[in-house]
Amino acid sequence: MQLKRVVVTGLGAISPLGNSVEEFWKNLTGGQSGAAMITRFDAAKFKTQFACEVKGFNPEEYFENRKEVRKLDPFCHFGIAAATQAVKDSGLDGPGFDTDRIGVIWGSGIGGLQTFQEECFAFAKGDGTPRFNPFFIPKMIADICSGHISMRYGFRGPNFTTVSACASSTNALVDAFNYIRLGKAIAIVSGGSEAAINPAGIGGFNACQAMSTRNDDPQTASRPFDKDRDGFVLGEGGGAIILEEYEHAKARGAKIYAEMVGGGLSADAHHITAPHPEGLGAKNVMNYALQDAEMSAGEIDYINVHGTSTPLGDVAELKAIKAVFGEHAYSMNISSTKSMTGHLLGAAGAIEAMATILAVKHDLVPPTINHFTDDPDIDPKLNLTFHKAQQRTVRAGLSNTFGFGGHNASVIFRKYNG
Repeated sequence: MQLKRVVVTGLGAISPLGNSVEEFWKNLTGGQSGAAMITRFDAAKFKTQFACEVKGFNPEEYFENRKEVRKLDPFCHFGIAAATQAVKDSGLDGPGFDTDRIGVIWGSGIGGLQTFQEECFAFAKGDGTPRFNPFFIPKMIADICSGHISMRYGFRGPNFTTVSACASSTNALVDAFNYIRLGKAIAIVSGGSEAAINPAGIGGFNACQAMSTRNDDPQTASRPFDKDRDGFVLGEGGGAIILEEYEHAKARGAKIYAEMVGGGLSADAHHITAPHPEGLGAKNVMNYALQDAEMSAGEIDYINVHGTSTPLGDVAELKAIKAVFGEHAYSMNISSTKSMTGHLLGAAGAIEAMATILAVKHDLVPPTINHFTDDPDIDPKLNLTFHKAQQRTVRAGLSNTFGFGGHNASVIFRKYNG
């Protein structure tokens, strides 16, 4: 069977660095930090009191009225807004398309945590009489965002949500890619969204000892590869990517950002939260993605790493990169955009894939910011793109995302040349 080609024809972003793709990319390549003290709630008693919040976002701009907004959890607000941008960008919001063959495959690691927290807190404060909002379950369940996106546009193709912790939206992209190249759909709205900056999210990750507690300096707290890194910074938002069958996109004269050429999935089979110390799962998933793309390691010019700013994870991922790419590892650019966006959990893969797509399109690699002290466990010869964006030819880029439970996912995008 001849597999079909898959291209990127639309993008949408609601992020800690901006609420449009243009604003996100400008601030990302400008090395801006999205971290600040938490405004969502009073975090004074929490170990971590800062995060990378979405700023200046008004969901009412994307819905008919406040009543519709109240029926949705913030993770849906972010996801639907990003998807709306991407569909408009792609031109698939117009008439004449076979909507039976356009799908939505979304990712979210947690789903409606804010809704779950509010309903449970309200019940706990009461007299034990169950008085739950009738929208409690429909607002909370992780799959609901993909459903709402499909209903908004009448897209009746494949529709589901992948849940693999922080790898969720990259899993969604891999699934969407495969459905299209197998001829099961002509286009799919893919990506992910997350909204976990609330007491349950901050408190839960603090209990895991996963997050930075650098409350005196939030903007520099996300320090991938730095000797003094002390955990990730929680982010939120949504990223949407329109994947489309190449001939369909070409026939309608669609704008094409890049071509998606491969995806890989693997498991660490090691620990519920810690990566394999030698990065075995990460090594496998990058190899699988290269094999799927039928590309050699030497054809990759940029890797957007998972790079969460945790002591174990950053070292393990770089070990895996050196094992896969050998001497070519020293010729590539590597960067962690989480140094600026924070960690968007289930939405991380979509936002970071978008950064990779734009790096390929514009031949510009976003930086890793907040590097102050070299880590003796990290090879100084690797180009980790510290401090400033770097202009270079990016023929192809690879994006890694890894999740609690040992889930690993990688995707590869190549420059579109017709």
